[in-house]
Amino acid sequence: MSSSPLPWYRLLSRYHWFVLIVAALGWLFDCLDQQLFILARPAAMKDLVTEVVGMDGASADEIAKELEIQRRSAGDFATSLFIAGWATGGLFFGVLGDRIGRARTMVITILMYSLFTGLSAISQSTFDFAIYRFLTGLGVGGEFAVGVALVAEVMPDAARPYALGLLQALSAVGNISAARINLGLCVAEEQGLVTSPWRIMFMVGAVPALLALVIRSRLKEPETWQKASLVNSTQKQLGSYRELFRDRKLRKHALLGLVLGCSGIIGLWSIVFYTPDLVRSVQRKNTTIEVYTAELRQAESDGNTDRADHIRQLLLFVDDPRLVLAPDSLAVQASLAGSINGRLARWASYASIAVNIGGAMGMFGFGPLSQRIGRKPTFTIAFLAAMLVTALVFWTLRDFWQIWIMVPVMGFFQMSIFAGYAIYFPELFPTHLRSTGTSFCYNVGRFVAAFGPIIKSSLESQFAHTDEPIRYAAMAMTTVFLLGVVVLPFLPETKGQPLPE
Repeated sequence: MSSSPLPWYRLLSRYHWFVLIVAALGWLFDCLDQQLFILARPAAMKDLVTEVVGMDGASADEIAKELEIQRRSAGDFATSLFIAGWATGGLFFGVLGDRIGRARTMVITILMYSLFTGLSAISQSTFDFAIYRFLTGLGVGGEFAVGVALVAEVMPDAARPYALGLLQALSAVGNISAARINLGLCVAEEQGLVTSPWRIMFMVGAVPALLALVIRSRLKEPETWQKASLVNSTQKQLGSYRELFRDRKLRKHALLGLVLGCSGIIGLWSIVFYTPDLVRSVQRKNTTIEVYTAELRQAESDGNTDRADHIRQLLLFVDDPRLVLAPDSLAVQASLAGSINGRLARWASYASIAVNIGGAMGMFGFGPLSQRIGRKPTFTIAFLAAMLVTALVFWTLRDFWQIWIMVPVMGFFQMSIFAGYAIYFPELFPTHLRSTGTSFCYNVGRFVAAFGPIIKSSLESQFAHTDEPIRYAAMAMTTVFLLGVVVLPFLPETKGQPLPE
């Protein structure tokens, strides 16, 4: 790789910037969709899973606990199906990106994930919700590989790792935007302005389809791909898994890259993306007491003694869920549920914003550091730090200040790994197999990662006797980051080398 005395951004032409912006927007909206799903998942499951079958004679507390377990299980199933769709789409569209071109494939993937995100808003059961998430995952999975291949091939060599790091860092803007959307809808729900805000969130997720029109009209295929498509049409097959695994070196890169990708993906989707759920769990009791106490003061101020008595009963019920509530007290409880859920969703939004602020800095920082000390040492630091910090966060997270101090640090190390994938995977494969190989490493790992939420759910059942099972399940799963450290010695160092032709 040739060095340049100029800063990397001075090496880019207007068209370079256009390609980077378009690819970044495609991945940004992709991540917007992912985060909308994560934040909307608990509310969607609450609306779609409304009763427990086969618990006649059980206490209200037992029924409530079982209903919560079933809602979490349904959410974990939808998450697993989404990840499986992501992996499937990645495999298919990765090949398609090498065969028909990066820009054309990007249009298809953006249209697909936009359409089925929008359709998620009309779900009537957990079954059709999960199906829509699987189909959304098909488009989401395909976008990453073609996007990073496009940027890697268009950018000057000296600017490539920085541009790819920036591409990945900008994905945090999509995540933060989703959290802001969720935050706004939470306030609206608290004030009684909207119902089922999760459906509105998924409708917003359909907007990125408009980006496909811009890509289709102005984006050109990279010159390296155009040359490869002409030469390899007679010599080597474009976008072929048979071709990928026929070569011993490429086969090794693909299989070890798969394990490397699997480590970070499982860590993100089975641990970090459940941080908002942990925050909801931790703050539910305090938030409920705050809402009830405020309503009690208001009722006493208005001289409404009946309502005040019912709220006092609800406050006793918070401390002892075994109490049997009168029908009127249950009605008051139901009337305050929206306010409680809105505040809890706000806490979840804060956690999402915090983790992505740290993530943006970590992802942007991976490029310069990997240029200085190498890809493999940077990965090693990120994996080990992610394991330690994530375990610490899930062990200690309880107070509001921790959301803004500890959670960003966790996001910094966790998400920096994904900038590493964007930089490193395209450097392992030649042009005619770059999208295929990148997609294989990044997306096939999702078939394994799809079992992550189910394993987490199983671990939670093992810790069901604790107040917060999610806390201990996540801590047990942080060891997955060691997988990445184990395979790194067997992969090549690509710092300072041009893309393979």
